[in-house]
Amino acid sequence: MNRLIRRRPQLLWLLLPYVLFVVALPLVNRVPLLVLWLFGATLLTPCAVALARRGDRR
Repeated sequence: MNRLIRRRPQLLWLLLPYVLFVVALPLVNRVPLLVLWLFGATLLTPCAVALARRGDRR
């Protein structure tokens, strides 16, 4: 895994959606704009995938 990240660091973009959704879990009952957070994370997911794909073209 570590060797893969060293060879293809652009794949780290794929961690962004995961982190955004996992960070939202502890905030479920505390943040009144949770729906906005989840909507933003959903919109950022294709952007992160596109950045990973753009950097991974070889």
